[in-house]
Amino acid sequence: MSYVHFIIQNARWLLAGFLLCLTSSYGQTFFISIFAGEIRAEFGLNHTAWGWIYAIGTMASAATMVCAGTLTDRFRVRQLAPVVLIGLTLACLSMSFVPSAMVLVGVIFLLRLFGQGMSGHIAMVAMARWFHATRGRALSVASLGFVVGNAIYPVIFVALMAYFGWRELWILAAGLAIFLIPVIMWLLRTERTPQSISKSYASLGMGGLHWTRTQMLKHWLFWMAIPLIVGPAAWITAFFFQQVPLVEAKGWDLLDFVALFPILTLGSVTFNVAAGAAVDKWGAGRLLPFMIVPFAISFVIVAASNTLLMAGVAMAILGMGMGSQGTIVGAFWAEHYGTQFIGSIKAAVMAITVLGSAIGPAVSGSMLDAGITFDTQLIAYAVYFLATGVLAYFGTKRARALLPTAAKIDVIST
Repeated sequence: MSYVHFIIQNARWLLAGFLLCLTSSYGQTFFISIFAGEIRAEFGLNHTAWGWIYAIGTMASAATMVCAGTLTDRFRVRQLAPVVLIGLTLACLSMSFVPSAMVLVGVIFLLRLFGQGMSGHIAMVAMARWFHATRGRALSVASLGFVVGNAIYPVIFVALMAYFGWRELWILAAGLAIFLIPVIMWLLRTERTPQSISKSYASLGMGGLHWTRTQMLKHWLFWMAIPLIVGPAAWITAFFFQQVPLVEAKGWDLLDFVALFPILTLGSVTFNVAAGAAVDKWGAGRLLPFMIVPFAISFVIVAASNTLLMAGVAMAILGMGMGSQGTIVGAFWAEHYGTQFIGSIKAAVMAITVLGSAIGPAVSGSMLDAGITFDTQLIAYAVYFLATGVLAYFGTKRARALLPTAAKIDVIST
């Protein structure tokens, strides 16, 4: 089946996943951080205080995700998605009226839980469960929502800041989130694999087993892979979170910098599509260790560059890693641990990665206030990426012999 034919045949379900990933942008660091200057100025926060406010709210959302994420094993997407989108709408409205730095912690918690956490989680679990032989392509199409959001929202909202206050723009975000509910309900009037029969089509993991979350957490492969998977969550989050002090140190204009994000999108889209086909052909385990290399290269280039031209090159390479990340990582857990309990498994993984996204801003902010330049930090993050890639390589190589060899069967809607 060609990529185009696959998309046409499954357009409704793929579009639902895409839109949920796109709407998760309102809780993503790249979006929240474009208002960092205004938030810090209004509440009198330095880098460390703002970083820890963000970290505490994010860590609380990570803890909540451990339980909330398991709801995807019990309820259909069309039942969960409206609840999550209502929560995200209220979170955006709360940000528009937040009165103090103390209350800001709770608002960050809501944005991270319903945005970065549950919106993307629902979409990725749905793609992993609904699709089998074409899982890689499904994940790649849906995760384009992350890519598109990263490309368009910073440019649009930074440009709108010339005409509207930052609080008014969060009201706009709330309106866009609530508008999506009837669209999702219409698209998912019939789900591709009904929850009532999903177990009949569940893919097996290593050893031909349906792995539970507890079993996965005790398995050696999880601990060899998780440092790599947490790395982008922590340090890419730090990169976008600190984009305001980054451009100030480089002498660039913020609008000129975010105007480079479409270049990131070009790299993301290209490698997103390629990663989907590659996962279906070679498997996520073989690709996972090499997914991290573009992140390391891009960070080194940004650290060494003083021009927006080189920053654009770095953005293109960073996009390669970001484009492949969602597809490869999403398929990795289903491929190695099965899909029967994929909701609870990915909830645990999501909680850990969200925790990583909390650590990144806190660490980077504290280091900035301690006099450690962001360029120096980027080099250290690049070394971390490469080290975790080596660890994951040996882990996935050992696990390869345990994977089931039974033919994959795809499922069409009923």
